[in-house]
Amino acid sequence: MFNIFPAIDLKDGMAVRLYKGDMAQSTIYGNPLDFAKKFQEYGARWIHIVDLNGACSGSPKNFEIIKQITKTTQINIQIGGGIRNEDSIKKYLDLGVSRIILGSIATQNFDFTQKMAEKYPIVIGIDAKDHQVAINGWKEVQNINAFEFASKFANTAIEAIICTDISRDGALSGINIDFSIKMAQASKKPCIASGGFKDLNNLIELKESFKSHHIEGGVIVGKAFYENKINLTELFTN
Repeated sequence: MFNIFPAIDLKDGMAVRLYKGDMAQSTIYGNPLDFAKKFQEYGARWIHIVDLNGACSGSPKNFEIIKQITKTTQINIQIGGGIRNEDSIKKYLDLGVSRIILGSIATQNFDFTQKMAEKYPIVIGIDAKDHQVAINGWKEVQNINAFEFASKFANTAIEAIICTDISRDGALSGINIDFSIKMAQASKKPCIASGGFKDLNNLIELKESFKSHHIEGGVIVGKAFYENKINLTELFTN
């Protein structure tokens, strides 16, 4: 199974895209609820939502707009950004969110993350810069190798790994396919590739590479959509 995840990054209640993870370099695109409705119309099965304010502060900050999206659409939602405790997980799941992305907390408290995955639908977000894990809205790069960290989840109950090459995020330079494959192989989990998706050819190449390596997962599509570089309907039919 390969899924396409249109992305909504939330900053101060608006849909934005960052350039290489820099909160100071954000482009505002509009009302996130409008985009969520469009994604559903295009045939998306999932939406990938990140609360950027939450990721930087360590606690959810755009809860109300996420609540509106869950009440207005019937699409599956995976949500991340500042989710650091069980109460936040339960609060989102009670809204109707389909699964939770744990990122920074996974590096800081592996035991907690493992326990949450046994109770709830959890995916792990591993964001890397030069193969080192970055946390807290990418503000801090840890002395943790991304592939070694991914391998820790091989025998856990997590549903997938979302891997982002920060150097490509928002740059429309193409998904780092080799990096994504290595992350999938290290974690032995489905891999959702992220960072720099640019066009239909990029999608075809990624799908073929995943298939040849027997990897399940998908890809997150962000700036390429917002900058009208791709046709989502065309992506969903390929």
